[in-house]
Amino acid sequence: MAERPDSKHWTTLDRDLGRISQMELATAYVSRPLIAPGIALAFMVIAGLGAAIFLGQSSGSMIVVAAAVFGAYMAINIGANDVANNMGPAVGANALSMGGAIAIAAVFESAGALLAGGDVVSTISKGIIDPSGMSEVRVFIWAMMAALISAALWVNLATKVGAPVSTTHSVVGGVMGAGIAAAGFAAVNWPTMGKIAASWVISPVLGGVIAAAFLALIKYKIIYQEDKIAAARKWVPILVGIMATAFAAYLALKGLKRIVKIDITTALAIGVAIGLVTYLITKPLIHKQSEGLENRNKSLKVLFGIPLIFSAALLSFAHGANDVANAVGPLAAIVHATEAGDFASKVAIPSWVMIIGAFGISFGLFLFGPKLIRMVGSQITKLNPMRAYCVALSAAITVIVASWLGLPVSSTHIAVGGVFGVGFFREWHMERRRRRNAPSVAEKPFIAKEERRHRKLVRRSHFMTIIAAWVITVPAAALMSAMIFFFLNNVVG
Repeated sequence: MAERPDSKHWTTLDRDLGRISQMELATAYVSRPLIAPGIALAFMVIAGLGAAIFLGQSSGSMIVVAAAVFGAYMAINIGANDVANNMGPAVGANALSMGGAIAIAAVFESAGALLAGGDVVSTISKGIIDPSGMSEVRVFIWAMMAALISAALWVNLATKVGAPVSTTHSVVGGVMGAGIAAAGFAAVNWPTMGKIAASWVISPVLGGVIAAAFLALIKYKIIYQEDKIAAARKWVPILVGIMATAFAAYLALKGLKRIVKIDITTALAIGVAIGLVTYLITKPLIHKQSEGLENRNKSLKVLFGIPLIFSAALLSFAHGANDVANAVGPLAAIVHATEAGDFASKVAIPSWVMIIGAFGISFGLFLFGPKLIRMVGSQITKLNPMRAYCVALSAAITVIVASWLGLPVSSTHIAVGGVFGVGFFREWHMERRRRRNAPSVAEKPFIAKEERRHRKLVRRSHFMTIIAAWVITVPAAALMSAMIFFFLNNVVG
C-alpha cells in the first residue's frame, strides 16, 4: 500500500518538535546554575532601590545606595556560609531534612537579627581601628566600603571552595586592612587584634573539648549502660536542662541589652532558673517518649531528635542576634557618616539596614546554603543525634565561657571545632577500645599503615582545608580590603 503524502509531513514535524524539546531541556539544564545568582542579584538591586527610596535625594545618597547593595551581598554570603554551622549537624544526623533546616534557620536567623541584633554596636569591629586617625569623612567612608566588599568577596570565595569561615573575622580583616591603608599601622588597636588572633585557637579547641566531654558523658552514662532506656530517662532531661541554661544565659546577655543592662552573673542566674524549669518539664516528656522503645542505641537517637532541633533553632537565633550586626556594621557606619558628616566608633544600626541583613541571610541560605550544610553535617565526620547534640551544646556553653572571659570568639570556629572534637574523640576512643580488646603483641596481626589511615573517622582533607581557610581569613580579607580602598580612594573618590 502506498504511503499517504501527508504521512512524511507529520513524521518530519514530529522529528522537529522532538529536536525543539531536546533544545528546551538542554537550555533549562544550562540555565539552572544561573537561577540562584540571578535571584541574589535581584535582591541586591532591590536593596539598593530601597535605600534610594528611603534616603531620597539627600547628599551622598548614591554612596549609601552602593553600600546597601554590597551589604545585601555580604548578608547573602553569611547565609550561604555561616548558617551552615548551626544547621549542618542536625541535617547530618538526619534529625532535620534540608528543607526543614533551611526554613527553621531562615525564621530564627531573621528573628535574632531583628529582635536582638539591632542594639548599638561597634561598627569599627570592636575597636580594631581608631576612626580619629582618618583624615576626613570621605576617607572613612571608603575604608568602610572596602571592608564590606572585601569581607563579602572572601566569604563568597570560601563558600565556593567549601570552607566554613568566620564572617566576623572576615569583617575584622577587612576593617584592619582598610584602616592600615587609610591611616597607617598606628591606627590599628594591636592588643585587640592579639585577642582576636588568640580566639582563632581558643574557639575551636574549647568547642571541641566541650563537645568531646559531653560525648564521653553520653557514652559512659547512657550508651554503655545495661539498661540504656532507664539511663536515658535520667540523663537526657539533665542534658536538655544544661542546654536551656546556656542558651537562656546567652540570650539574656544579648537580647535584653536594650531593656536593661545585665551582667554575666545575672544572666547565669536567669539561665539556671530557666534550665531548672526546662528539666522539670522535660523529665516526664522523655519518660513518656521512651515507653515501648527497645533497649538499643537506635532508640536513643529518637530521644535526642527533638532537643537537637530546638538547639539548632536557638543557635540560629543567637547567630542572628550576634553576627548579623557585626556583618552590617560597616554599612551602618557609612550611613551614619553620610548623614551626620562625621564618624564615630559606635552608631545605632538603622532598622532598614538590619532588614537587609536579615532577609539577605535567608536568601543566601536558601540559594547557596545546602553545599556547606552537607559539608559540615556529613563530610567532616559521621554524625548521629547524640553527637550532633554535643556539638550544639558545646557551641552554647563555649559562647558563655568566652563572654565571661572577655574573649572575642567566632560561632563558626566553635561549631566546626565541636564537629572536629566529636570526630577526633571517636577516633581516640575506637583506637583505645581496639587496643584493649586486641590479643597479645605476639598474636596481634600486622595492620598496614594504609589500612589504618582508612580507618580515620575525620576526613583529613577537609580538616586541612578548613584550618588553612581560618588561618588566612584575616590577612586575605585585609589585603583585599587595602587594594579595594586604594582603588576607591584614588580612582573613584
